[in-house]
Amino acid sequence: MEKSIIQLVDELSTDNITVKVLKAVDYIAPSQWNNLVGFDNSIRAITGETDAKVIQKIWERAVILYHDPQQGYQSAIKLYQTIDKADTAMAAAALANKVGEKIGVLSFLTNITPKADLTQTIDLVLKLAVEIIVFCKLNGIPQPNPQEFAKSLTNNYQDASLMRMVALVCLDGILPLGPDFLNKIHQLISGTDASQIAQNPVFSAINSSLPGNNPTEKLGFITQGFNSVQGWISNLVSKTGITPQSIFSSLGNFIQIADDNLDFVAAFIDQTTNYYEHTGIQTVASSLIKKSHILVKQEIQQEEKSSVPEISSTVKVDNKQYAVGTKVEVWDEEEEDWYSATIEKVKDNEYFIHYDGYGSSSDEWVEPDDLRIRDKAASDDNGYAVGVKVKVWDDEEEDWYSATINKIQGQQYFVHYIDYDSSYDEWVDLDDIC
Repeated sequence: MEKSIIQLVDELSTDNITVKVLKAVDYIAPSQWNNLVGFDNSIRAITGETDAKVIQKIWERAVILYHDPQQGYQSAIKLYQTIDKADTAMAAAALANKVGEKIGVLSFLTNITPKADLTQTIDLVLKLAVEIIVFCKLNGIPQPNPQEFAKSLTNNYQDASLMRMVALVCLDGILPLGPDFLNKIHQLISGTDASQIAQNPVFSAINSSLPGNNPTEKLGFITQGFNSVQGWISNLVSKTGITPQSIFSSLGNFIQIADDNLDFVAAFIDQTTNYYEHTGIQTVASSLIKKSHILVKQEIQQEEKSSVPEISSTVKVDNKQYAVGTKVEVWDEEEEDWYSATIEKVKDNEYFIHYDGYGSSSDEWVEPDDLRIRDKAASDDNGYAVGVKVKVWDDEEEDWYSATINKIQGQQYFVHYIDYDSSYDEWVDLDDIC
């Protein structure tokens, strides 16, 4: 089951080894990275909003944008996750290789694991390729463009995005490959043919996302991506004076390292951290929240100008999704259940729907409060996910109320009631929602 962006941000660690390692290299770009965790907290920190209603609207808009495949947010997260998971496997191979090099009795390992320098080089340039692809997705650039990325890296990168690039240079460049890592990478990439790259597990994991029709063209894009940022990397190293020893020393302030062999340390960090995914989630969440904030502010301004009475933000947002031909679920008050249907007409704030598997005599007009779109791929075992509209049973009123799920913990769901402020938010049991 795929997690929602809310869950991903809420579950980010505040103090695991990944966070400690990132803090260790924070001195290279001081005051740039704040380990933001928790989606509500991120909204407040990024937008400066304190109004609970506005924050709720931003929250709801972000959920919808995240699940819109045209926006690219979900695919960006998947790329960050994929490159980190594949990197962990490659790090294990690199660590095994170093053991084989240094301990004679285990020298047979060198016959079955890749040379660490080539492993680290491929890892670094593929992470750069992923960063370029994600950057273009988040900024509405139709095709991956290394030049546009390099320009933004120099002039605009900040916060989690900049920290990710600093960590890449330190942890995947200088520490494992040495101070001459740029020349080493250039030589290794120049001397590597497409067939070697194609056999690499990390390449295989992201192959479908790389531009190009064949391994040769994809290697060309990877090389072009690395070449586009060499100047920025060289300037960073020159300006900060970072060395393998200075990085190692700073790491020692945050984590205990028993071995002072830098190549072992680098492979160990690769294997035990997920800094690309961690900061990647923060970057995607920041982009998503900023866009949602802009859209919500525009909505509020339009409402104020037209003096239209305020209605539920969830309904308003959903309306933009309910186009003719959209597959939806419709609430039947008599049956107390949701039925699959297709929208055939839209008029003002009503929708003419056709129920799947029923004749046209059952077609009818319904209001948006009784419609929902459910992403089954992101649902839990009970069929629910964060952001999904549900009906909640009230024993006292003996009636169903519309709400959206904000959090999930096992068989309990934290809901926000549509048309009510956050003071009514509450945890409800599985048996009380539909």
